[in-house]
Amino acid sequence: MREMVIYGVSFDMVGKQPLVLLKTADGNRFLPIWIGHPEAAAILMKLQGAKAPRPMTHDLVTEMLGHLDAKVIKITVTELRENTFYAQITVAINGDEIEIDSRPSDALALAVRSEAPIFAAEDVIEESGIEF
Repeated sequence: MREMVIYGVSFDMVGKQPLVLLKTADGNRFLPIWIGHPEAAAILMKLQGAKAPRPMTHDLVTEMLGHLDAKVIKITVTELRENTFYAQITVAINGDEIEIDSRPSDALALAVRSEAPIFAAEDVIEESGIEF
């Protein structure tokens, strides 16, 4: 596993589909992950410090976890299968850690809200990562 940071959110030039660009924390490898428009908005809003007039879904989940004394401790982009990325959210609750299957976009939206570290599996970076 390699630690990643969110380098930015952009749109591909052809289909105008949003993508989040993860960067290795200790290097110059980038991992582009195409995401949906609502998730892109959720990530961008938090990165830019904007607030919605009402809680968005990811804000609601973060708030619920807090009231349950649970904490997102990390998210991991675990695999790429048939052009689809998979992720897990690791939550600490009552002294235990549980792994929750997630789309990377939702996991990243939670990570920026909870300030949880982001990781990606080495084989995912090797398969889809790019170097600038």
